[in-house]
Amino acid sequence: MAMTIHVDIVSAEEQIFSGPAEMVYAPAIMGEVGIAPRHTPLISPLKPGEVRLDIGNGKEEFFFISGGILEVQPHVVTVLSDTAIRADDLDEAAAIEAKRRAEAALADQKTDIDVAKARAEIAAAAAQIAAIQKLKINR
Repeated sequence: MAMTIHVDIVSAEEQIFSGPAEMVYAPAIMGEVGIAPRHTPLISPLKPGEVRLDIGNGKEEFFFISGGILEVQPHVVTVLSDTAIRADDLDEAAAIEAKRRAEAALADQKTDIDVAKARAEIAAAAAQIAAIQKLKINR
């Protein structure tokens, strides 16, 4: 029997996932990280992107996060994010439209805050679209 690590993925609204995984992959600020059972403790900011869980027997689960914090303990991984969505629940058309609106807002910039907000929205929408496309390939 393969070793597992307990994983909790939590958004501002609800707990999205709680259960065992053999491996966790997350979009840390410094690049994608892979976490196995008994991993060294770690806390890292996360950028928008895909969290992938290898749950064993060749099965994987995919989630989109808008960024957040990753906390790793030897037997528990916690992903805290403002927005966390199961990849199956993502809406590609809505993500493409959100990216288009953010790009239009960037072109109509009025302040540095508007620019930063638009860039963050573009990054989040692009990460959602990438997660959707990756999910289509893995099906």
